[in-house]
Amino acid sequence: MRDTDLMGGFAKGLKVIEAFDDTRPRLSIADVAKWTGFDRATARRCLLTLVDSGFADFDGKYFSLSPRILRLGHAYLAATPLPRLTQPYLERLSERTGESVSASVIDGNEIVYIARASQKRVMSINLGPGSRLPAFCASMGRVLLAAMPEARARALIEATERKPLTPYTLTDLDTLMEELAAVRRQGYACINQELEIGLCSIAVPLENARGQVVAAINVGASSLHYTPATLVEKLLPEMRGIQADIRLVLA
Repeated sequence: MRDTDLMGGFAKGLKVIEAFDDTRPRLSIADVAKWTGFDRATARRCLLTLVDSGFADFDGKYFSLSPRILRLGHAYLAATPLPRLTQPYLERLSERTGESVSASVIDGNEIVYIARASQKRVMSINLGPGSRLPAFCASMGRVLLAAMPEARARALIEATERKPLTPYTLTDLDTLMEELAAVRRQGYACINQELEIGLCSIAVPLENARGQVVAAINVGASSLHYTPATLVEKLLPEMRGIQADIRLVLA
């Protein structure tokens, strides 16, 4: 791909959109310039273009994304069959285990939730389609990283700001690479209170009919009721069955 094939202004606008998140819902021009690395004039033009297009609101000082921005996420969810195809299986697995079940894909160094069936709330944050978590310390993230070539997975983890979310979060690069090697061998990943105190989970990859890993599913549970060993003993057999069923419907 040549540079002349790309639209720099469009790319800048997308980067401005990504500056907003749940911790930064309202931003000034100076804030956006800081988070994107753009000069103030560029940040201002991008923001005003988003306002003019209906994708952002402006109160005279701060900008915020408008509900119209949901069209962008909905377009992905509507265009890919994964959420629609996996949802019935997630619900079945959730009913069988009595726990919350999710599916996600990887986007850079984060996982993005695409479907969820919730029996009970096991995390302090409310997760749903579009929610993001760091891949390096999430069970689905480790499954998806393990499916990549080792060099690519290492580069993604190395480029991640690996802040510990709990005292149990693994952050050392070499230790994480050893974890990924174990995930490749065993075909599943378990985490124990690395994302949040009191939460443990187990994840397996989802493959299409050609054997390509396209997503991951996990079961999240309370660490008061499960250890990594009991996750494997009690939940993995059910997950393996759902994993095989989903593979049959993925082209």
